[in-house]
Amino acid sequence: IMSEPESLRCSSARNRGGVQRVEGKLRASVEKGDYYEAHQMYRTLFFRYMSQGKHAEARELMYNGALLFFSYNQQNSAADLSMLVLEVLEKSEAKVEDEILECLAKMFSLMDQNSPERVAFVSRALKWSTGGSGKLGHPKLHQLLAVTLWKEQNYSESRYHFLHSSDGEGCAQMLVEYSASRGFRSEVDMFVAQAVLQFLCLKNKNSASVVFTTYTEKHPSIEKGPPFVQPLLNFIWFLLLAVDGGKLTVFTVLCEQYQPSLKRDPMYNEYLDRIGQLFFGVPPKQSPSYGGLLGNLLNSLMGSGEEDDGVEEAQEDSSPIELD
Repeated sequence: IMSEPESLRCSSARNRGGVQRVEGKLRASVEKGDYYEAHQMYRTLFFRYMSQGKHAEARELMYNGALLFFSYNQQNSAADLSMLVLEVLEKSEAKVEDEILECLAKMFSLMDQNSPERVAFVSRALKWSTGGSGKLGHPKLHQLLAVTLWKEQNYSESRYHFLHSSDGEGCAQMLVEYSASRGFRSEVDMFVAQAVLQFLCLKNKNSASVVFTTYTEKHPSIEKGPPFVQPLLNFIWFLLLAVDGGKLTVFTVLCEQYQPSLKRDPMYNEYLDRIGQLFFGVPPKQSPSYGGLLGNLLNSLMGSGEEDDGVEEAQEDSSPIELD
C-alpha cells in the first residue's frame, strides 16, 4: 500500500510512538473499507492535536493519512487531509524546508489532475511557501510542481512553474519535448525565445542563459550553433550577450535589426520593453498601451498582480502563445 520509508518522510522520531498506535487503528478502518468513519477520525484527531499544540504530530498524521487515502483512490478524503497538512504549516508557522516541499509536491502529484481541490491546494501551498506574502511561491516548490506537470504532459502549466523556479536545464528539456510533440517544426525557435524573454522579464538572467544553451544543444531540429540557421535564435544569443554588457546602444540596434523576426509574436516587443527597463536603463512608457489579456500576461510574469489569488490567475494566463 505504502512503503515504510515514504510514510516516515515527514516524521520525526520523537513523535512516532503515540502516532503509530493511532495510525494502526485508522489504517485498519481504511483497509476494511470504512472510509467515511476513518476520515472523521482523522479530522477529530487533527483538531485534538492542534488544540494541544502538537503540530508535528498533527502534520505527520494528516500526511500519512492522505497518502493512505490516495492509495485507496479516496480522492476527496485524501485532498481534505492534504489541506489540513497546509493548515498545520500555516498555523504553526513552520519553516520552509526541502523535505516539507517534497511532501507537498508528493500530495499534489497524487491528486486528480482535473479536480478543483488540486487548484486550491497548489495556490495555498505556494502562498505558504513564501510566508503568506503576495510573492509567487518558493522556487523549489515551483520546480517540483513543474516536474510533476511535465510527467503528466501538461506542458503549458509545467512551463509556468519552471519560469518561477531556478531550473533552466529542466525547463529546456521539457520545452524540447513540448516542441517535438505539440509544435510545428517552423516554431522550434519560438518555444525557447519565449522562455528566455520571460525569464529575463523575471530578472532571472542565469536561467535565461541555461535554458537557451540547453535547448539549442538538445533539440533534434536545431543545427549546432551559434550562429544558427534561425534568425530568432541568433537574436536571443546576441540579446543574452548584450544583457551581460548592459550597453543600451547595442540593445537598441539589435532590436531594430531583428524586427522581422520579432514581429512573429506581438508579445516579443512588449517583453523587450520590460527587458530594456530592467537591464539597460530605459525609462518605462508613460502609459502602457496594452490591456486585457496582454496586460494580464505581463502582470502575471512581472509580479504586479500580487493579490491573494495572483498565483491562480498567473497559472491560467501564463501562456502568451499557445503552440499546440
